Amino acid sequence: MSGFDEAGTRDAAVLLLALGEETAAEVFRHLTPKEVQGLGEVMARTQYTTKDHIEQVLEKFHAQASKQSTLVHDPNAYVRGVLRRALGDDKAGMLIDRIVQGSDVSGIESLRWMDAASVAELIRHEHPQIIASILVHLERDHASAILQQLPADLRADVMLRIATLDSIQPSALKELNEALSRVLTGGSDRIKRPRLGGSKAAAEILNFLGGGEEATLLETLRAENADLAQEIEDLMFTFDDLLSLDDRAVQTVLREVQNDQLIIALKGAEPALRDKIFKNMSSRAAEALKEDLESKGPVRLSEVEAQQKEILKTVKRLADEGTIVVSTGGADALV
Repeated sequence: MSGFDEAGTRDAAVLLLALGEETAAEVFRHLTPKEVQGLGEVMARTQYTTKDHIEQVLEKFHAQASKQSTLVHDPNAYVRGVLRRALGDDKAGMLIDRIVQGSDVSGIESLRWMDAASVAELIRHEHPQIIASILVHLERDHASAILQQLPADLRADVMLRIATLDSIQPSALKELNEALSRVLTGGSDRIKRPRLGGSKAAAEILNFLGGGEEATLLETLRAENADLAQEIEDLMFTFDDLLSLDDRAVQTVLREVQNDQLIIALKGAEPALRDKIFKNMSSRAAEALKEDLESKGPVRLSEVEAQQKEILKTVKRLADEGTIVVSTGGADALV
């Protein structure tokens, strides 16, 4: 599958979706991590396709599969058996090691499923020769990403050893796998895992609570841990914090917000924020918005907060996309 183009990957995804979970799982067992990720992403995005497309994919698969035939179920086992019968165990053992030495990378194989930062954390304290031997068995882009995570002096040493590495003896490869197994067994506590929680996550969740609820919850947190509560509060971004956006960011947000939504949200906004919004609109649009605000009757607080939350969601999306920069009350907090 590694040689598939985009259309080929789509066809493979449709085929596996058509074949069902059990068959797809069996296929995945024979793919590399990169192939699993690429194909899995396409499958996840493929919810609908035409009946004709499915039939074309199945026909194409049948035509290609009918041209192939399996000679032996396990080629490595077959070669081992033939050589042992012909040469005896001792002589065959030496030759087998030379022929299939590249297959003895079971420990290294597990690294292919780990992100670069985690692998680097696990191997950074190993001898540079061991690190070099590990990296040459990984996908080139994966090895490069791992190398970038290592200290500069270690990177240079490892790179030199990779460049001068010719081959790895079977015994050395066995020792490498054993060393790697020890690292993996004892290194699970050193593996970097994506941070899912933390004060920033708490602040983002609190942003979307109602004004009264978030204040109450913050006070409860403050009674338990005043420093943590202050850290969360500094990281929170409220509707009034739109004042901290620069004019270009405000204009970008306004292009994404419906006028009716803005009218209701501004009913509960501070005068300074209203003025900032008006300033970043054309004169005609600003006058029309002012008239709409004046003519709009009383609005429930819950409705105002709901529309403000929706606008904050838009702000967060634009910030996550890198379209705008949002600064919170924290000293270096930028999202």
